[in-house]
Amino acid sequence: MNDHWTLDDIEWAQFDAAKVDEDLLAAIKAAALVEANAGDYVLYLLNVFSDRPDVCASIEQWGREEEQHGAALARWAEHADPTFSFERSLERFKEIYRIPVGAEESVRGSRVGEMIARCVVESGTSSFYTAIKEATEEPVLQDIARRIAADEFRHYKLFYDTLQKLDETPTLWERAKVALLRVNEADDDELASAYYAANTSKGDGVVYDRKKFAAAYEARALGLYKRHHTNRAISMIAKAVGIAPHGRFMRMLEPIVWKVWQRRTRKAQAVAA
Repeated sequence: MNDHWTLDDIEWAQFDAAKVDEDLLAAIKAAALVEANAGDYVLYLLNVFSDRPDVCASIEQWGREEEQHGAALARWAEHADPTFSFERSLERFKEIYRIPVGAEESVRGSRVGEMIARCVVESGTSSFYTAIKEATEEPVLQDIARRIAADEFRHYKLFYDTLQKLDETPTLWERAKVALLRVNEADDDELASAYYAANTSKGDGVVYDRKKFAAAYEARALGLYKRHHTNRAISMIAKAVGIAPHGRFMRMLEPIVWKVWQRRTRKAQAVAA
């Protein structure tokens, strides 16, 4: 992961303000904060894998790339909305949301569980940025999303390969349970507080409400997905769990997941309206 793109590789002069979608902009602002907060996850994962210097080196590089994602998205958002201050928003976000960086063992119960959870996250982010790339007409955001999506697919492989090298042997149910719990955490405080911090201003009187701001984020983000995006995400999750990603079970599951996804999108849009 050493030969990596930089912000200087992006053609910022091609930015086209006329092609900025305001709803997508709001979601990008929130995503920038989440990506930029990778440093806390690095500290946590370094504790979990403290006796594995090889894994720690990869985690540190992963963290640098995630923070760069945040920087790229933040610069784009500041181009699209000159009133947006990434630094102030990030400070507010960190006041609201923190992860247990002092934990010495995985909160998932095992290192295998931790890597499955990371695979779930990378499955979601790779699909999310692919969906953004295909949805937006703004050329600079297309380029950024393309680059980030490629990174996230590669990060998935990093965590999947690490998972395969661990000597723990949880059951299929235990692995699936970790994945399901991590999927359900998608509506926790992280994204809701990021959306709040990025899209409200300190002193404007808007009070943080997790349900309200989680719905506001989901209303803008989930609607970007097409069925091939959700199919790809769940196949990647299945692979991490140990289920054949393109087997009969997954073919049966795909339309069910898509219907649930559409229903969740409509619900979020109704709450956010």
